[in-house]
Amino acid sequence: KQWYQRRVAITAGKVTQYKAGKRNKKALGERRYHMKLQGYGGQPKPVFRKNAKTTKKQVLRLECQSCHKKKQISLKRCKHFELGGQKKEKSTDCDSALIPLLQRDLLL
Repeated sequence: KQWYQRRVAITAGKVTQYKAGKRNKKALGERRYHMKLQGYGGQPKPVFRKNAKTTKKQVLRLECQSCHKKKQISLKRCKHFELGGQKKEKSTDCDSALIPLLQRDLLL
């Protein structure tokens, strides 16, 4: 259940994990980057190789069942994230961090 300010009501919704979409080759930045790669002169822009992070910030996507409005909540960093999995006795994953964030969001 999620609080929606515009409807001033708590409604049930669908929760999914956010996933980045496919890159559009026709976007201006993508076209500009590929034009710069063509020709002589080597790699014009830096290629990032020093990746120090071992985790990613997880994002939940909430969708209202009645009005189909979408809302996103970011969670803390974690190595393993499972949505709707079986609970362990001592859990250090993001599942335990999810409950206070959803409660906080309901109060806003």
